[in-house]
Amino acid sequence: MTKAYQFLKQYYGYDHFRPYQLEVIAQCLSGKDVVLVMPTGGGKSLCFQLPSLLLGKLVIVVSPLIALMKDQVDSLRSNGFEAAALNSSFTSAQEREVLDCCFEGRMNLLYLSPERLVSEISMLKQLNIGLFAIDEAHCISSWGHDFRPEYAQLKVLKDTFPNVPVMALTATADKITRKDIVQQLGLTNPSVFVASFNRPNLSLNVRPGLASRDKYREITNFIRNHPGQSGIIYCLSRKETEKMAAIVHESGVSSAFYHAGMNSESRKKVQEDFINDQVQVITATIAFGLGIDKPDVRWVIHNNLPKNIESFYQEIGRSGRDGLESETILYYNVQDLIMLRQFAESSGQRELQLEKLERMQQYAEADICRRKILISYFGEAFEENCGNCDVCRNPRDHFDGTVIAQKAISALLRMNENAGVHLLIDVLRGSKRAEVLENNYHKLKTWGAGAIISYYDWQAYILQMLNLGLFEMAYDDNFSLKVTPYGKDIVFGLKTIELVKPKAKERITGRKKLSIKDISISTVNEVTADEKLKDALRLMRRKLAVEKQVPPYIIFNDNTLNELVNSKPLNRLQLLDITGISNYKADEYGSPILDTILSIIGKIRHSKGETYLETYTMLKDGMGIEEIARQRNLSIPTIFSHIAVLVAKGENIDIYKFVSQEDIDKISKAKESIVQTDILKEYFDFLNGEVPYGIIRLALAKLDRK
Repeated sequence: MTKAYQFLKQYYGYDHFRPYQLEVIAQCLSGKDVVLVMPTGGGKSLCFQLPSLLLGKLVIVVSPLIALMKDQVDSLRSNGFEAAALNSSFTSAQEREVLDCCFEGRMNLLYLSPERLVSEISMLKQLNIGLFAIDEAHCISSWGHDFRPEYAQLKVLKDTFPNVPVMALTATADKITRKDIVQQLGLTNPSVFVASFNRPNLSLNVRPGLASRDKYREITNFIRNHPGQSGIIYCLSRKETEKMAAIVHESGVSSAFYHAGMNSESRKKVQEDFINDQVQVITATIAFGLGIDKPDVRWVIHNNLPKNIESFYQEIGRSGRDGLESETILYYNVQDLIMLRQFAESSGQRELQLEKLERMQQYAEADICRRKILISYFGEAFEENCGNCDVCRNPRDHFDGTVIAQKAISALLRMNENAGVHLLIDVLRGSKRAEVLENNYHKLKTWGAGAIISYYDWQAYILQMLNLGLFEMAYDDNFSLKVTPYGKDIVFGLKTIELVKPKAKERITGRKKLSIKDISISTVNEVTADEKLKDALRLMRRKLAVEKQVPPYIIFNDNTLNELVNSKPLNRLQLLDITGISNYKADEYGSPILDTILSIIGKIRHSKGETYLETYTMLKDGMGIEEIARQRNLSIPTIFSHIAVLVAKGENIDIYKFVSQEDIDKISKAKESIVQTDILKEYFDFLNGEVPYGIIRLALAKLDRK
């Protein structure tokens, strides 16, 4: 598989494959069908893209959305692939050009919708096809969370092309769905790969029982504390997406809403504005995201409880695709459960959907590591606590909640079990609002029995009681609460119950705000230098993106951006060492990237009166000290002093090319014995003139860095 590694570096700029990628590609090259379940951001696309080069044949990719096709085609072209998508937006001349490229054997990958593929079977028979890749393969299964009838026609592939391997790919599929994918596609003894569902870079947080006003305040504060970061807020209803977008906009952050009730042009514009960083926040129903391959979404918020774990996992998976730290927050309350249960009851798969909703609820109410629950749902063992969810960071505080439960149950029984959550809390807290007085609930013995407990805490406790089985919701009786036999055992003192103390109402900010007095001048200077370079590279990236008419992350993603800032490559060879910079990208974008870095580094260093940049550049080009001294017309000790300053400043220089560990150890011992450790001659004399001044200077720079 030497060629695979060669192409990986040449076309993607990576040195190593991610887990399962090489094994999947090997199976594909041997002609076997493959089912690959790999989380979002795990590198699924590479598994069918690289075989197009290794096989030297056309790969047909089936994808459900035009936006998703366009995104992947843009990305492939930016890496030097020949790729195209045939869709309804093409003119006949454009289609002819694409097909000519396919027939002439110049095309690597062709993207088609399921409908288009079925209608073009006779044309496909004439092409030299090496692989069919079915993206979003869970759409073929009625057991999946996003069944699409048009996918059901794809079994025609194995009937028509029995000798061409099929690769089915999805980010979310439990065992039942995986089995159904194999059956529906008619795959022949496929190799099944299930990568880890763990996304350690995603933090998991749940916020139950907040009133809408508090929730909106928390969300807007969170967004303000993440300036410039792209994020998605998922809502259950179209109306709520529009309301939430307005709230975010009023807080001073660019936002737009997205839902299925909008016309296609409006939806397309919102997607493109988000992808191209024209809009920071999208508020959307679940209709948004399947066509989005934006790697730098830094957070996802669920305004409501999702209907199942598959949907939830897929939606939070739209953040942090580049592997950088990202945050997810789930808000939910009793009203969410009421609405979702109604949906499930009226669906065509009542029992299945209710079971999936219950599992989602268990995740939201977890007292143990949330990642364990999430990962185990997909059949994967996850033994250690993750340390990156709210439960791990703040272990739950359990207490004997029997008395609190008895008060709530007693109040509900005295109200003839004819109350919902809000009315029950009002009675417990001694409210005098009209509905309480009209029903004479203020005359009950339990009126005001829980007045010292806040409304927020009562909501949390009643939600726990519902989940623990003390209450049940009568969906056919105006959503009133009913006491279960277990609840009656509690109120009559036959059993006890433990509850979890609600977390204090707090704003989730994700980071501590620093005041000016917390930041030293040296810190400001260091941050300013790197931030100046990062901002310049971002601006250059945006200009290139506009010029090429692609999203900024297609030029290079934030991972690559951070590595460029940290490594500061100064020539093409160094640039190719940066993860994500392929040969094609080095040729296409190398000059503007290097010019930007050199201009910023030069300004920063020359403004301080330093003259080390040229020496540093020559070192990075592989020149020795004598050659640099000769070309720069400087003395060898001067070049040694330049290198010492660069090492002290933390530049990435291999000092062992010039200094041995033995010399460093000698100078380290000398430093312990010498009084005036800042005078080089003291070291020179202590070591009897055996170690030159230049070596002493470099060794001290190394020791000081430690």
